[in-house]
Amino acid sequence: MTPFVQARGIGKSFGGLKALDGVDLDIHQGEVLALLGDNGAGKSTFVKILAGAQPQSRGEIRIEGRPVAFASPHDAARAGIATIYQELALSENLNVVENVFLGREVVRRVLGFPWLRRRAMRQRVDTLLRELDAHIPDPLARVGGMSGGQRQAVAIARALDQGGRLVIMDEPTAALAVAETRKVLKLVRQLAARNCAVILISHNIGDVFEVADRMAVFRRGRKIAERQRAATTPDEIVALITGAHPDARTADLAA
Repeated sequence: MTPFVQARGIGKSFGGLKALDGVDLDIHQGEVLALLGDNGAGKSTFVKILAGAQPQSRGEIRIEGRPVAFASPHDAARAGIATIYQELALSENLNVVENVFLGREVVRRVLGFPWLRRRAMRQRVDTLLRELDAHIPDPLARVGGMSGGQRQAVAIARALDQGGRLVIMDEPTAALAVAETRKVLKLVRQLAARNCAVILISHNIGDVFEVADRMAVFRRGRKIAERQRAATTPDEIVALITGAHPDARTADLAA
């Protein structure tokens, strides 16, 4: 089957600095793909290109086999790519429903005046949270009083309501307690079960091996390895990231 996203020869330069160099990567729906690497390895730059936050200097991106060029995050969102950053960008003084529909409120016209369709928005949010098996008892509660795991659920629900078919999650378990981390990892698998493609950026190798189907390791701006979870080990992935693995040393020599 054609991958949802095909990236071919993606390069990004900032003046004389090559942040990315010839990255090829396929992203499939229903799969959790982890992007791994030290700080400065290029994974964040690659994700920013996918999210429309930066244009690539070289290479091509295809969505379901069709070439695309993103001039903004809005373009990427229209193509079905949603990004959940570590900061989440939620409004703490608003409730769950208001956050999910922020800027996209459902309205109807009565005598020419717009009225919010609060019941329809509430029903949509109830459906999304139920499908994600997210434990948020009251969607009318303010987000500011919620746990980290619940906030992630709100951000995911918003991404899905915006039509996200590829959801990029940047360090979703950072600074979370063990119980909250378990909830977020469950949400990641729930996304894949909905046939979403998921890109997971994480420095926590344990979390990655719990939820990822496939792993791509970036080093010095290049993708140096791909591994299926069943065909690798945490020790091998760490060796690839740090440069101790023979494949990493070979890539360093070729750079």
